[in-house]
Amino acid sequence: MGLLDAIEIGAGALNAHGKRMDVHTQNIANVDTPNYVRKIPLLMAREDNSFEGLMNNMKENVFAIGTIPYLSGGVNFNGVVGDPRPGELIYQPGHPDADKNGYIRASNVNPLTDIADAMSASRAYEANLALIAITKTMAQSALDIGK
Repeated sequence: MGLLDAIEIGAGALNAHGKRMDVHTQNIANVDTPNYVRKIPLLMAREDNSFEGLMNNMKENVFAIGTIPYLSGGVNFNGVVGDPRPGELIYQPGHPDADKNGYIRASNVNPLTDIADAMSASRAYEANLALIAITKTMAQSALDIGK
């Protein structure tokens, strides 16, 4: 893996965790919005790291060509899914979103969960910024050696 590969992995992770943070902040902003369904971000590895995926990679590379498989790593943001837990029913007959019985469904967002998830996304973002900065310093040091 080269220095540019490390920067590319870090940049992809910055993108993924930035979008993850956006999802959690949207959830927190809608904690009191009736009928709002909490969104859960999906992050997936760029490559199939399962045993079957690794064996298929080895079959194609090691046994066919004679090279050791190269896993580039990284993460992708694969969208969001709705939280299946229903929000609490609240009796408010005059509310515009009330059903025929006078109930509205509250948001199913737990702000503590989304704050903790947002903090985790923020730490992951910071870690990937550090990865890019360290890689940049390593590249600069390598250039200085050549002088």
